[in-house]
Amino acid sequence: MIEIYTDGACSGNPGPGGWGALLRIGDAETEMCGGEPATTNNRMELLAVIEALQLFRLPVEACVYTDSQYVQKGISEWIYSWKRRGWKTSGKQPVKNEDLWRRLDALAVGHTLEWRWVKGHAGHPDNERVDALARAGLEQSRRAGKAVGGPVEGAR
Repeated sequence: MIEIYTDGACSGNPGPGGWGALLRIGDAETEMCGGEPATTNNRMELLAVIEALQLFRLPVEACVYTDSQYVQKGISEWIYSWKRRGWKTSGKQPVKNEDLWRRLDALAVGHTLEWRWVKGHAGHPDNERVDALARAGLEQSRRAGKAVGGPVEGAR
């Protein structure tokens, strides 16, 4: 099974943000990061998963680890009601980040994905790695003044 660890970061909310992802297939690993100059933490959490899943052209079986309950519960619980209501919340308000939720939903189709929440900033080595990648993506986008992203040079 493929392991995917993801995280998002934001300096201010909204503010400059970054995302990070670690993909592990057996002993092979790929690290990715990127960011946007003006965004929110939740958007970066979603974008981390989207960027990771975009790498797969064929159906995969993967376990996605995130420290974001927004992402974990959103994709495994809430999204079904949102779609049934025409992308509205139970309070009849538009779903925030609908564009990214739609992208994630479309990417998840065809894959067998297990969604696991991990406690953030609790010493989990792979979660700490993607947290560092997300912060690196934030700094890259801040310096560039535009959206950036992709595989990390020299990554394992």
